[in-house]
Amino acid sequence: MSSTFLGMPAAPPRSPYGTGNLRGEQKFPKAAHGELRNEQLRSNLGKATRTIRAKRLAVTGELPDWERLRDAGSAIKTDTMNRLPELLEELERRVTERGGTVHWARDGAEANEIVTRLVKATGSEEVIKVKSMATQEIGLNEHLEAEGIRPHETDLAELIVQLAHDRPSHILVPAIHRNREEIRRIFLKEIPGVDPHLDSVPAHLAAAARAYLREQFMTTKVALSGANFGIAETGTLSVVESEGNGRMCLTMPETLISVMGIEKVLPRFADLEVFLQLLPRSSTGERMNPYTSMWTGVTPGDGPQEFHLVLLDNGRTAALADKVGREALNCIRCSACLNVCPVYERTGGHSYGSTYPGPIGAVLTPQLAGMHAAKDDPNSSLPYASSLCGACFDACPVKIDIPSLLVELRHQNTEESGTTAEKTAMKAAASLMKRPKLYTKAQKASRAGRLMAGKDGKLSHLPPPFNGWSATRDVSEPPKQTFREWFASPEGQAELRAAAPQDDEGKEEDR
Repeated sequence: MSSTFLGMPAAPPRSPYGTGNLRGEQKFPKAAHGELRNEQLRSNLGKATRTIRAKRLAVTGELPDWERLRDAGSAIKTDTMNRLPELLEELERRVTERGGTVHWARDGAEANEIVTRLVKATGSEEVIKVKSMATQEIGLNEHLEAEGIRPHETDLAELIVQLAHDRPSHILVPAIHRNREEIRRIFLKEIPGVDPHLDSVPAHLAAAARAYLREQFMTTKVALSGANFGIAETGTLSVVESEGNGRMCLTMPETLISVMGIEKVLPRFADLEVFLQLLPRSSTGERMNPYTSMWTGVTPGDGPQEFHLVLLDNGRTAALADKVGREALNCIRCSACLNVCPVYERTGGHSYGSTYPGPIGAVLTPQLAGMHAAKDDPNSSLPYASSLCGACFDACPVKIDIPSLLVELRHQNTEESGTTAEKTAMKAAASLMKRPKLYTKAQKASRAGRLMAGKDGKLSHLPPPFNGWSATRDVSEPPKQTFREWFASPEGQAELRAAAPQDDEGKEEDR
């Protein structure tokens, strides 16, 4: 396939799974409001994110060249985005030379159709899966089930989420919102033949999952995976994980199908030296992932004898065309930004309504799925799901300036949204401030708001269009006098004289 694939607008979705899990059900503020009531969720998230943050700081702090590694990672990803068409064509050539087959998917619907066709060609009605954000993004599991193919998640956290008929809430730790007692109850209900006396000791829970998964590994002929990195120079794909279940998926089945977002390509094999230091330290707080698997095409008599690579666009070329927003495509899915985000820690991943939660999700999801500037579009609210504190920028291993990207998306959303109550109010305020006499009268008239204030001097509810502001914060009542009135009064002049710095002669006399 030629590089004309890049730069082409994504085809309209042709199935209910076209945008997969990139389209939320409700706007972030409403969803977050509900999640904030879940005390158990907040406790689970708080404990988990604090632990991961502490581990990350420890292992990054021991490297004297950590900042230089971040600079290198950022430079490599920026270079990759600048040369993406040629690198993808090189990756296709190398994979094909090593016995693999490359497929190009403009959107989630096309990727789902390709994968389904490939699975059905094997005659299998089941597949085992390595944890994959790309397949979650396009809703592949749901599509396969609708086609009569049963997917089995093998990552422990993904398995917990699947058995609970739940949704992932974290990029790295999908079941971060569940504690061990909740997991025990899920296993007792959903795993056939599990010990009815199973307790909540982590080792015992892992053993129960291992016994359940072992049968899937031994009997399923087709595996699905994502890819953390794809190397254009050699055609090599890589997956990093902590349990070894991914290694089983990548080596035991007869057919392996990998779905990879086009932004995951790297130019050279040597680039892994940088990213295999950045990724584990930023994600799990480890110096190295316990399992780093790499495969290049097909090797006769060793591992899967049929390999397919599905290169997924699904809005990425549209993001690439945005000179500002394209920086988000540098993301290596480490989740460091989630673990330091005060908004995510309090609301959880489900509030974002997307495969990609947290700060990077608030940037990436609107770019991939589009905000459409629709008043009722959930994605239009995601760029506002941030305090803009900058912690995500400080933590990002490839130095993505997420706060600036969020501000830019807010700007784009505002510009595309047409006439709104907020714009009308701002225009009215601008017109008022141009006329000093009228502005002074308006200031005096605002004192009537003191009648609406409570005993604490706060206004809890403002009338439209200002009710959006007071919906999440109290507003102080208007002052008794304006600044100009105070400045002109004897009391104001006396305070100004008292606050004015004394000259040297006065200071000497004081001494």
